[in-house]
Amino acid sequence: MSDKKQVYHGSDIELIEKAYGVPKEKIINFSDNVNPLGVSDTVKQKLASNLDLISTYPDRNYTALRKKIGAYVHGDPENIMVGNGATELISILIQNLQPAKAIVVGPTYSEYEREIRLQGGQVQYYGLSEELDFQVDSDHLITHISSAIGLLVICNPNNPTSSSFSQKDLVKILDHCKETNTFVLIDETYMEFAQNQEELTAIPLLGTYDNFMVLRGVSKFFSAPGLRLGYGLCSNTTLLESINQQKNPWTLNTLGSFAGEIMFEDEAYIQKTYSLIQEERTRIYEELLTWPEVHAYPPTANFILLKIKKKHINTTNVFEKLIRKGFLIRDASSFNFLDQRFIRFCFKMPKENDQLLLALKEILTR
Repeated sequence: MSDKKQVYHGSDIELIEKAYGVPKEKIINFSDNVNPLGVSDTVKQKLASNLDLISTYPDRNYTALRKKIGAYVHGDPENIMVGNGATELISILIQNLQPAKAIVVGPTYSEYEREIRLQGGQVQYYGLSEELDFQVDSDHLITHISSAIGLLVICNPNNPTSSSFSQKDLVKILDHCKETNTFVLIDETYMEFAQNQEELTAIPLLGTYDNFMVLRGVSKFFSAPGLRLGYGLCSNTTLLESINQQKNPWTLNTLGSFAGEIMFEDEAYIQKTYSLIQEERTRIYEELLTWPEVHAYPPTANFILLKIKKKHINTTNVFEKLIRKGFLIRDASSFNFLDQRFIRFCFKMPKENDQLLLALKEILTR
């Protein structure tokens, strides 16, 4: 029997219910990094009125959806491809590139490494410095990128650190990778939560560089992980054509495509999300800075990474005590470069955030 510690993902509610005996209805999920507003009423109402769409095939080219995405991100629809979540696009991009060696900037999401290894590639991690609050030193990073590296993977803002790359950093990295013929995958799943996203996003650089792809989706910001709508932006038309030839048709269903067309125009919901997350992110971070028991890393996204400073308390202790109180956070010790002192949780509604902070404070001060 393996004695490897079980680490739960935000989608593992049923497993947690079984393991800890806490009814899933009584668990507040601070681990899934999903917008606490839930799916907008506009989307719900229009989906409910158009369920007959199930009887039709989606447009193979998703023309209307790509136009809506293009307007939303200020990008060319011809540079946009959609898929069954960003996960499908990660998989098919790596299948197409077939990198012999890749660098993944970490600690980060494990799916990148998994897909690279499935294609026979070697993975090298570049560790963000804890001393720099996990902010990138782009000059140092590019010294590790040679012509032997076929792919560089960046998550921006990064999960689980909530740190970010500036657009200036990305320009420096893309210039260097152009010289080494290294393709760059930039996962912007959490970009829309950032307060200063115009200074961080790589999308405006698509007109200058064709050696990268940006990935986004609706799972987190639009609170719709069940729709499985992801999209990628890339100005390398040869690569896009190759991917589209490999990609299975209709991987995004008709309702998912229809919902996406509505979501990207739901300005009231978008602005309400901006306001909620920015207010709660600032409030919670400033509160945590006053706690001697933890170190809070500056958050860019809708979640925050904490390092427990108090002796004799580790992530397992905190996770298990919180879950028995009905709060699910992320034990971050399963991420590369992080140990038994790191936890992550997302920002929810103010009342729920206050309840979590109170419970966490009680655990840390006993």
